[in-house]
Amino acid sequence: MSEQNKRVVMSYVDAFNRGDLDGVCAMFAGDALIHGALGWGGLDVARPLWDQWMRCFQMSLEVDAVAAEGDVVAVRYTERGRSVQSFRGGPVTGRDYEVLAMEWFVVKEGHIARRWGVRDTASIFQQMGLPLP
Repeated sequence: MSEQNKRVVMSYVDAFNRGDLDGVCAMFAGDALIHGALGWGGLDVARPLWDQWMRCFQMSLEVDAVAAEGDVVAVRYTERGRSVQSFRGGPVTGRDYEVLAMEWFVVKEGHIARRWGVRDTASIFQQMGLPLP
């Protein structure tokens, strides 16, 4: 089961890196609960945030390590991006960022049921020369 759950999470990462928002959302159960740097909720809350991050920062996730046991998968990434579009009315700086990020998933029946994301958002915005949201 752990290997199958890792494949589900890696499909999420692949879709994220392609900028495929529909593909990212398809990896989640309809009642998934998603915790992130800017809040928490279901796909209705996460989808618009992910859309902004993908468009405005062209972020990518490089998998550094994966651990899985049962229905839990934990991933450590090097996350990179660049300010390429205005985020919430802020300036576009063209500057890059790179941070360590971690996500913890619970996978049920082939879909992500829970996700917690941890990244240093203050450092991301500081590196890009942007005000904190």
